[in-house]
Amino acid sequence: MRRRFIADTWTSTTATLIGDQAMHLARVLRAEPGQVYDIVAGGFLHRAEITLVSASEVVFTLHEELEANAALPLHLLLAVFKFDHFEWAVEKATELGVGSIKPILARRTEKHLAQASAKRVERWRRIALEASKQSRRIDIPAVADPVPLKIALENETASTRILLSETEQELSLAAALHASEPTAEIALAVGPEGGWTPEEMTLFTAHTWRHVTLGPRILRAETAAIAAIAIASAHLL
Repeated sequence: MRRRFIADTWTSTTATLIGDQAMHLARVLRAEPGQVYDIVAGGFLHRAEITLVSASEVVFTLHEELEANAALPLHLLLAVFKFDHFEWAVEKATELGVGSIKPILARRTEKHLAQASAKRVERWRRIALEASKQSRRIDIPAVADPVPLKIALENETASTRILLSETEQELSLAAALHASEPTAEIALAVGPEGGWTPEEMTLFTAHTWRHVTLGPRILRAETAAIAAIAIASAHLL
């Protein structure tokens, strides 16, 4: 199986890796002109041949387009919680194929995490990039800047909107998805440690989000996110 990289820049016939990716190819893999790799450029997967190598840049000529699976039409709204756990969730959500990740500043997001989150976004995007390459995706999920819940809900475009709720006892995520109308996109919202406040739950309802349960057990936020993505993925595939 050929190694796969995601191009930093591209044209209709060429793709270029720069920065850390180019350095890894040149210094670690000792890449040379003529070698062939799989390159993702502009959301498409190609067989590509190296034409130029330097420590700062590796240029490929793009050849035939290869078959590949697109991202799931799944938006993950993930309240910001402890950064090491949050980063694990970003990595695993990317591996499972989510289309976008939207960090949410919830009422119960710890104040120091909320204040520091804006400076962590680029790190989260790098994690998504590396997870995309590891899982052989042809794209990278968009990781948005952190925003308050109200703004995120006002801007959400998915027609099927599902909130994981600790207070919901009857309607399961699987049942809600099965009963929903066929849709091009699904949004899933996962709360912070301590859950959503009653005011936030009311706000979700006002924006037509369905409240669902993952079962009787209390799950950590990152566990709930991955479990929900897996269930939604089975529904979409």
